[in-house]
Amino acid sequence: MLAEEQAALRRLATLVARGAPPDEVFAAAVEEVGRVLAVDLVSMARYEPDRAMTFLTSWGTPGHFVPIGTRLTLGGNNLNTIVFDTGRSARIDDYAAASGPVGHAVREGGVRAAAGAPIVVEGRVWGVIAAGTSGTGRLPPDTEARLASFTELLAMAIGNAESRARLARLAEEQAALRRAAMLVARGAPPEELFAAVVEEVARVFPGENAGLARYEPDDAMTVLAVSAAVAEGFPVGSRWPLGGRNVSTVVRATGRSTRIDGYGDSSGRFDAAIRRHGFVSAAGAPIVVEGRVWGVMTLSSTGHALPADAEARLVSFTELVATAIANAEARTEVAASRVRIVAAADAERRRLVRDLHDGAQQRLVHAVVTLKLARQAVLDGEAGAAALVTEALDNAEQANVELRELAHGILPVALTDGGLRPGVDALASRMALPVAIDVSVDRLPAAVEATAYFVVAEALTNVAKHARAGHAEVTARLADGTVEVRVRDDGVGGALSTGSGLVGLADRLTALGGELRVDSPAGGGTLVAAAIPLPGSQ
Repeated sequence: MLAEEQAALRRLATLVARGAPPDEVFAAAVEEVGRVLAVDLVSMARYEPDRAMTFLTSWGTPGHFVPIGTRLTLGGNNLNTIVFDTGRSARIDDYAAASGPVGHAVREGGVRAAAGAPIVVEGRVWGVIAAGTSGTGRLPPDTEARLASFTELLAMAIGNAESRARLARLAEEQAALRRAAMLVARGAPPEELFAAVVEEVARVFPGENAGLARYEPDDAMTVLAVSAAVAEGFPVGSRWPLGGRNVSTVVRATGRSTRIDGYGDSSGRFDAAIRRHGFVSAAGAPIVVEGRVWGVMTLSSTGHALPADAEARLVSFTELVATAIANAEARTEVAASRVRIVAAADAERRRLVRDLHDGAQQRLVHAVVTLKLARQAVLDGEAGAAALVTEALDNAEQANVELRELAHGILPVALTDGGLRPGVDALASRMALPVAIDVSVDRLPAAVEATAYFVVAEALTNVAKHARAGHAEVTARLADGTVEVRVRDDGVGGALSTGSGLVGLADRLTALGGELRVDSPAGGGTLVAAAIPLPGSQ
């Protein structure tokens, strides 16, 4: 018996060593076990992630088989469930009392007693090999131990096959990521990229359905790309309300990857659509753009559970999508900022022309005309020439005053001559409420100094117009090569950062590599903070 068992193990080991396909090894293993143990039936099954098992192959007397490919839920009192729960070999000497879906199926196949051993691959209970008999006698007491000799070879064959499959899968996944990265690098239009990424994900997970959606502010999502097999039920551009029990809603709520195996108790319109398509397992990973959950990449299957690492593998694709979205948004914002800057420059130019025409230019014209009249009066020897000269002088002096005021509207003398502190002092002196000033910076590069001044000017103007504050404070300091400017008030809060003045300041700061932040909770006052790097400090 020992010689026969060793010969069987050698034949099986030879198959494993030459890398025979798993199906061939499995079929040979159950046949060798059946001949060595002289039993009526040998079966081999794989455990699934959702506490189920799938029968892979069988050998023995016809009529005792559970059909290959049958998938049954574990539970109850039966050999396969006991091996799964304990991770150890087990036996049942009388299947009359067996229970659970597996127990009923095996008993109906005519099996009266059985023993099984776990197939442990890389520390996990991968499956089970079981030997049974239809007779009334008990199986030999060493049956479990003799089965274990074969499970070690099976585990080696499965481990080798999984390693080869992982390498092939990794190569395909990397190729898919490279193709998607090329689209990102050349700045492909978002709709082209989304469709391509969904196609690549479906290629990496054969037979599964992939989708990509954007979250909307009103607790809904919009489908941007989806696998062809489910496009009719979830068309591109369709909006779906969030809620219920589905991966899209969970990802939005948690900001983390998740999976759901079993949609039987889900509710809501979106969940109903999911059930109509027969999805039993789904995974989702968030698309995070600059710290916010922008959207979700999903993977779903019908009839079987998704691979255990599906969520983690989706993350590589969502990172590429996030990069593409951030790039596209940055390009859009730069274009919008340029439009705003041009518009602001045009508006300022029109204001200068209007102010010059309506003020100083009119007075200078009046002065010139009056001087010509005075000259004529002198030549003709008429009285009143002195009065005309005085009138012309008054107009010239008033034009000079208006020109100075116009120039001050661009950059005040206090700023250009004295720096930021005198400029801020001048602004505060015109405020109707007390302003505490703590400006500890010396002279700055002209562009930085002017930008810091405009931040304070815009913030104090908003305080005067809207804040209903009793006090304000301005601080400016230099830290690590960055000028930090803060204007805070104790007003009603609720200020928006989308006003034209603040948007223009944000554009100006962005051009200098800085940033603007507005914190204004209702009833909590307003803080306008700007960070402006000095040239050469970045």
